[in-house]
Amino acid sequence: MLEEELKEVANNCLLMRTRLIARMITSIYDQELQTLGLNSPQFSLLVVISRLGNANRSEISRFNHQDRSTLTRNIRLIISEGWAQEILGQMSGRSRPLALTDAGNKLLRKAIPAWKKAQVRAEKVLSREGVNTVKSIAKNLQMRTVK
Repeated sequence: MLEEELKEVANNCLLMRTRLIARMITSIYDQELQTLGLNSPQFSLLVVISRLGNANRSEISRFNHQDRSTLTRNIRLIISEGWAQEILGQMSGRSRPLALTDAGNKLLRKAIPAWKKAQVRAEKVLSREGVNTVKSIAKNLQMRTVK
């Protein structure tokens, strides 16, 4: 009985399938971004900080559906690299808004060609249908809170 259940898991598990896809796509972006000293989670976080503008960790965490400990670790790294900074004049209580530094903005501009190469490679791996499906799922998830 356990063997049949494990076979079902191996053949149908959405967790296993989505993690496989995520690892493959992440690897593509990491390969293209590595010459800039940047990995895909850092790149993604820089884009989110830039997009949200002066957002605190809670806002970034909610937007990115990311747990606070992982986010804090990544933020600590990008601050130590000088790519982002806390905006001291806007701190209230424990809320510390973040913004990209000039170095962070410059890095993002330099990363765009690498991102474009990775995007083309990822689109080939996923196919047009897969790309559309991923975009649709992501759009639906962003419209609601996943618990």
